[in-house]
Amino acid sequence: MNKLLSHVLCAVLLSGFASAAPASSGSLSISSASSSVASLSSGTSSSSAADATPTVPYASDNPNDRLWNITETNLTAVVPERGSIGASILGPQNVPLDVQNADLLAPPTTDSGDIPNVKWPFSLSHMRLQTGGWARQQNVNQMPIATAMAGVNMRLEAGAIRELHWHNTAEWAYVLKGTTQVTAVDQNGRNYLANVGPGDLWYFPPGVPHSLQATNETEEGSEFLLIFPDGSFSDDGTFLLTDWLAHVPKDVIAKNFRVDISAFDEIPGEQLYIFPSVSPPPDAQAPSDPQGTVPSPYSFEFSQVNATQYSGGTAKIADTSNFPISEAISVAEVTVEPGAMRELHWHPTQDEWGFYLEGQARVTVFAAEGTAVTYDYQPGDISYVPAPYGHYVENTGNTTLRFLEIFNSPTFEDVSLVQWLALTPPALVKAHLQLSDSVIESLNKTKPVVVGPN
Repeated sequence: MNKLLSHVLCAVLLSGFASAAPASSGSLSISSASSSVASLSSGTSSSSAADATPTVPYASDNPNDRLWNITETNLTAVVPERGSIGASILGPQNVPLDVQNADLLAPPTTDSGDIPNVKWPFSLSHMRLQTGGWARQQNVNQMPIATAMAGVNMRLEAGAIRELHWHNTAEWAYVLKGTTQVTAVDQNGRNYLANVGPGDLWYFPPGVPHSLQATNETEEGSEFLLIFPDGSFSDDGTFLLTDWLAHVPKDVIAKNFRVDISAFDEIPGEQLYIFPSVSPPPDAQAPSDPQGTVPSPYSFEFSQVNATQYSGGTAKIADTSNFPISEAISVAEVTVEPGAMRELHWHPTQDEWGFYLEGQARVTVFAAEGTAVTYDYQPGDISYVPAPYGHYVENTGNTTLRFLEIFNSPTFEDVSLVQWLALTPPALVKAHLQLSDSVIESLNKTKPVVVGPN
């Protein structure tokens, strides 16, 4: 009888402990964790990960669309409100600027924390006006985070010359409009001359003297983007021919060139920088050179490179694989169709200096530690994404988006989020994201690059 009573009491106590045990809502159960470990080690099955319980809340299903675009006419909608959060501005408001920056004024709820500014419109850069053209620049003074590269936007009227000069850094260029005739002589006395047209590139190594002159192929002359692999670079610090000779005693100049001092009676007393001149002939040739021409061309017909077609747009690359002299700068030119996006990705070792040529873009920059900020870009805007910040570029307009991704690197490199997950053991992916087997199996094992709309 006593033995029977003991068994009954034990059964009651055990059932009480079982009913009092809390439901597992904050951690994996021992059984699911052990089965997950077993499947992870095999790398072949993902089914057991489905039994895991969440350790954190699920992400919101809120799509967090941009609330207006740059054509917005209902200006009462341009307010820092998203759903039930935020409130209108009672004080002064720069509405035209806010219209262009919807995701700064009313950020998606996925944004968190803050990062240094990664947007700079060239429209806010000071213009240096000259007879024959103009120049404006962006460096760390305008965007302090952009330490790896600086940019200059320059326009030359037909025939105008950006005078003979050199830099302590390399110079890389993308021609926006018109044709520019470039000349250079390297340290071994070998010369170079070429006409560089829209969408084409030139590159001069550090210290190589060169000149730029707009041809009259179009009435407007030419306009181009210059990139220098140093964020503190200033085009005002260029080594100019006229500036140098204006600061050398004339008897020294005469002695150097072995001519009479009177030959230099009319040299400029200060730098010219940009000045008007007669347009060069389209068939101009470099002077005959006993040392020969440079062994690796300083220009590249990037416009003739066939872009790779993807589901949502195109991309093409210029780096040392096809433009060997460009040892400090590489570029990808990307197009994104309406509703499509440059995929979620990052660049492993080099910062990205971006320039928007056409269309409207939305970019969220993820800086780790729960920090993400979203920006909107229009033509003429500069973006900057430090390595290895995660980001995407979404076309939020109704026309083709076209932009440049530029790097201080001899080769273009990126890491695709989709490809990374597709080539990772499925159970690992499922344990992290709780995706279905069919979704994991559908992941692209080659880089999507530009993803079309669903």
